[in-house]
Amino acid sequence: MVAGSYRRYEFVRNRDDSDDGSCYEYERKDGSQCCPQCKARFRRHNGSPRVEVDEKEDDVNDIENEFDYTQGNNKARLPHRAEEFSSSSRHEESLPVSLLTHGHPVSGEIPTPDRNATLSPCIDPQLPVPVRILDPSKDLNSYGLVNVDWKKRIQGWKLKQDKNMIHMTGKYHEGKGGEFEGTGSNGDELQMVDDARLPMSRVVHFPSARMTPYRIVIVLRLIILGVFLHYRTTHPVKDAYALWLTSVICEIWFAFSWLLDQFPKWYPINRETFLDRLALRYDRDGEPSQLAPVDVFVSTVDPMKEPPLVTANTVLSILAVDYPVDKVACYVSDDGSAMLTFEALSETAEFSKKWVPFCKKFNIEPRAPEFYFSQKIDYLKDKIQPSFVKERRAMKREYEEFKVRINILVAKAQKIPEDGWTMEDGTPWPGNNPRDHPGMIQVFLGHSGGLDTDGNELPRLIYVSREKRPGFQHHKKAGAMNALIRVSAVLTNGAYLLNVDCDHYFNNSKAIKEAMCFMMDPAIGKKCCYVQFPQRFDGIDLHDRYANRNTVFFDINLKGLDGIQGPVYVGTGCCFNRQALYGYDPVLTEEDLEPNIIVKSCFGSRKKGKSRKIPNYEDNRSIKRSDSNVPLFNMEDIDEDVEGYEDEMSLLVSQKRLEKRFGQSPVFIAATFMEQGGLPSTTNPLTLLKEAIHVISCGYEAKTDWGKEIGWIYGSVTEDILTGFKMHARGWISIYCVPSRPAFKGSAPINLSDRLNQVLRWALGSIEILLSRHCPIWYGYNGRLKLLERIAYINTIVYPITSIPLLAYCMLPAFCLITNTFIIPEISNLASLCFMLLFASIYASAILELKWSDVALEDWWRNEQFWVIGGTSAHLFAVFQGLLKVFAGIDTNFTVTSKASDEDGDFAELYVFKWTSLLIPPTTILLVNLVGIVAGVSYAINSGYQSWGPLMGKLLFAFWVVAHLYPFLKGLLGRQNRTPTIVIVWSALLASIFSLLWVRINPFVSTTGVMSNSFMGE
Repeated sequence: MVAGSYRRYEFVRNRDDSDDGSCYEYERKDGSQCCPQCKARFRRHNGSPRVEVDEKEDDVNDIENEFDYTQGNNKARLPHRAEEFSSSSRHEESLPVSLLTHGHPVSGEIPTPDRNATLSPCIDPQLPVPVRILDPSKDLNSYGLVNVDWKKRIQGWKLKQDKNMIHMTGKYHEGKGGEFEGTGSNGDELQMVDDARLPMSRVVHFPSARMTPYRIVIVLRLIILGVFLHYRTTHPVKDAYALWLTSVICEIWFAFSWLLDQFPKWYPINRETFLDRLALRYDRDGEPSQLAPVDVFVSTVDPMKEPPLVTANTVLSILAVDYPVDKVACYVSDDGSAMLTFEALSETAEFSKKWVPFCKKFNIEPRAPEFYFSQKIDYLKDKIQPSFVKERRAMKREYEEFKVRINILVAKAQKIPEDGWTMEDGTPWPGNNPRDHPGMIQVFLGHSGGLDTDGNELPRLIYVSREKRPGFQHHKKAGAMNALIRVSAVLTNGAYLLNVDCDHYFNNSKAIKEAMCFMMDPAIGKKCCYVQFPQRFDGIDLHDRYANRNTVFFDINLKGLDGIQGPVYVGTGCCFNRQALYGYDPVLTEEDLEPNIIVKSCFGSRKKGKSRKIPNYEDNRSIKRSDSNVPLFNMEDIDEDVEGYEDEMSLLVSQKRLEKRFGQSPVFIAATFMEQGGLPSTTNPLTLLKEAIHVISCGYEAKTDWGKEIGWIYGSVTEDILTGFKMHARGWISIYCVPSRPAFKGSAPINLSDRLNQVLRWALGSIEILLSRHCPIWYGYNGRLKLLERIAYINTIVYPITSIPLLAYCMLPAFCLITNTFIIPEISNLASLCFMLLFASIYASAILELKWSDVALEDWWRNEQFWVIGGTSAHLFAVFQGLLKVFAGIDTNFTVTSKASDEDGDFAELYVFKWTSLLIPPTTILLVNLVGIVAGVSYAINSGYQSWGPLMGKLLFAFWVVAHLYPFLKGLLGRQNRTPTIVIVWSALLASIFSLLWVRINPFVSTTGVMSNSFMGE
């Protein structure tokens, strides 16, 4: 038997009775090192190689024989070694020797299509390999051939070399006289090979010194909360029973909502990537890159709300990304079929020929020109090229001219011709009617689209506008993304997909490589459905008045989910495994299928077997095995062209079932079997373009699984949540990647009305999922969704319902102050202690959470404020709109968030008042509580000092509400001395209403006087 060890450059031959050798040498090297009869330890003889247990012999100078490393020994052993190695190397050429690595591929092997671990071709075939004899009675573990710990072996190898003072020369060539001479470069090469074998990412756990106190406080808070609710339910307020009952119901719901939010944060983690190891393994200098091809999707709808210049910057940052140009393709989806977007993209393609080589030559960041040139930093830092300043100045001038050309197109598009737009050749623009037009595809850059100014190839840039006809459901953004999946599979078929919104540019040119550290990792890549990056934003006011950064969600919640089954999909900045979008199950190991009892009870069980939601054709993933270089076009020829496919196809489904699942496109169906991505070498571009037009036709998805089990899932305006949930339910995991330099940056609505409309759309999507068959409360229990991951998804869809108890709870202080009642009876010292402990546990858990997550206190407080603002406005409207949409069929218009830049000054949009009905509920709450505060104080002044004690609790309750609504109040007032008329009208109206209540209550009338009049009347 022959086994190979890549690290040690050796073959190991299993010993049998025919082997002759010195028993003394064998026992010293691989045995017990003792005499089998007297059990005395063997001493080293002169000329015998030293072993680690030998004592130090200062008086013996036998270096040459001691380490068995001289040329003389090489000469003596050369004939025997050459004979053994020549026979084994000849066998190796025909049959790669798999490494013994505990039954799994070794992280760092030279990549092959099936990713098996074999001997690397970088090892010189002339290298003499030391041979060891294995005793068949001994366990292989004693020889270090099983359960290999590569990191420990690296350290052990270094320590051994330092101890023996031998400088390895890992590459040998045969010299004169049969001698072997070292090249002197092997130390570095061996280290590179070792580094390539290391994992490309690692999990970084938070320090126990931070997590243990946090978890203890959470448990204590849960106990105190239970005691508090018990007290509240057993101590009613008799003279204000309705207020007491309302408050108790609200508090129980708040406790339930807190549990849903808290449990998924129990085990947060961080992750670290190693781009150098990715390069050593898949992207070595001087060799063809073996990185996987990636298709990048950019979606846009309305160029008036999504300015072409913003989209152009996003596209330019994609084209200049630090990734092999033949591995990147950029698809821009224009779902509004606007000629302005088409012409702007044409200008962008021309400008990219100058911009991309400039970015790569000087390695600048970010690679979106608008944001690069607007940086207020020292752009000369770390720049050593003498021509940089001159070329930067010239490039800035080129970009300004490019902006002028884009502005001309925008100004031209403001006035639509009566006969519609016409193209340069005089033909009408096919997309003049955005609701009734054919599919359009235009390849701007790529293999036939010209080179950059340095003569280098550019990534592909493809414009896509899917067909739309009256009477067909188009499913908004989800439908557009599914069209991009199909057209990209036909034209480029990247193994991975990365989608960004049109306003989210690549802030980190290595973002794709960051994702590939996970996707191409043999250990987790087969189980990972997507890598989600956090959203970071430009142009937000210093204090982030409306919590646009959403730091608590991205830096706390998603890190907690990453420790369970992965973060939810947030709609942009996400790199997908194409096979996961096709509805396939992940490749799971026995360890994944049979978790231990702790994992089952805490994190949910994983069924042993495939998901039953996609029967037959998903239960066996062998359907996808094929050679990516084989042309697959006609379904009747697939069994002849694809290696091994005939046997697999006979076990699975027929052509009709595949067409029912994927649609009637043989080219696309064939592409789904190419797991490694790429197109056959014999493809005809003209045929592919025709097929690409076919797969984006409006009727292609009819009677297929698109939007049901494949691609972006339909049924909600927040298709991102639904799509990620379906993948997790099948057993996939997702990864949360937070690079030191943010991968993507985008724009956020800093105006109050725009921000509330954005939150309304998110909440409406959650309500739609809650009332659908895909609700996490009852969907997917026969899959592999972990328990805490399910709880997180439930929290994601039920949070809008919190708006109803929140609205009632925010109105309670005003009612208590006006009616001179309270929701809590007179409490004892023990009850007071319970209240104090509850408040202490709430703030202690918040502080400890901020400590381990490094989230600023101001960000946390802004998040709490906007939770009340959004909960009493957008979330409340979403609940009622969702009910009307699901049960009454009354649909709401999809509002695209404006992404226009702030051109009137710094944060000028922040102070613009835009009236919307979403402002009514929080305005009413704010004014009612202000009136209640005035009424309560006036009553206390009139009643004497004895009424100030009960008043304090009511006032604190009211101030809690007003403090949370303070950013909303500032948004209503706008700039100083610019109070909107609508606010004045509302104030007068509500003041009149509460004046009538004031007269009815009449708090200034003396209580003593009332009693005297009553007595005299009797």
